[in-house]
Amino acid sequence: MADSITFYDIPSTIPGKCWSVNLWKTRYSLNFKGLPYKTEWVEYPDIAPMSKKMGFRPTAMHGDNPYYSLPAIYDPNNTTSLSDSALIAEYLDKAYPNTPKLFPPGSHALQYAFIDALDMKLEPIRAFAYHASYAILNPSSQEYFRRTREASFGKPLEDIAPKGERAVEEWAKVKAAFDVIDGWLEKGKENGSYILGQEPVFVDFVLAAYLLYFKKIWGADSQKWKDISTWNNERWERLVKDFEKYESVQ
Repeated sequence: MADSITFYDIPSTIPGKCWSVNLWKTRYSLNFKGLPYKTEWVEYPDIAPMSKKMGFRPTAMHGDNPYYSLPAIYDPNNTTSLSDSALIAEYLDKAYPNTPKLFPPGSHALQYAFIDALDMKLEPIRAFAYHASYAILNPSSQEYFRRTREASFGKPLEDIAPKGERAVEEWAKVKAAFDVIDGWLEKGKENGSYILGQEPVFVDFVLAAYLLYFKKIWGADSQKWKDISTWNNERWERLVKDFEKYESVQ
């Protein structure tokens, strides 16, 4: 039996601790494949020191400075340290070929293109999400999150989200974005329930991770999640429910 993979995640104060969109991508992937793993919780200011210690590569460069982020995994079965959700998914396919495929042969270009398009379409919702994300973090992560986001935006965290009439206008853009995504999915509905057909692949988990992230940071009873969950004939609520079986925390 394979040894457990260590999955590095960022904790929160909500039940189950899991919350981040990028982290859900990898948790979904591990659970979908049925691989044994254990979660190690890492607060924001500890990510860079831990990543350097474990040999994780930077996931970006900010000027001349390497930037480290999660998700990341350490697989003792192959002595492999790896970060970035998509790279992790590709690795898991290669390292464990007898598990369900996240990137079936011939799907890489299409999936990466869809993910890029999805990220761009959902850009209007990000401003609404920053403070809600901050609010569910533990104190040490809150300090880091506030400091880095305020430096990036050049304004207090509380002022990043639009307010008043502008909030109404920006939320309408969010609804329009989901309408476009819904249209993409409708074009392929005759081939199956998922983006590439009858079985979910990595891009389905990316979409579900966004949705679950919104539900977690705002809460199931929030007006924002009630809006999203009822749009497009409740497609987004159904997708989250469909993937509940892949939400377990190990």
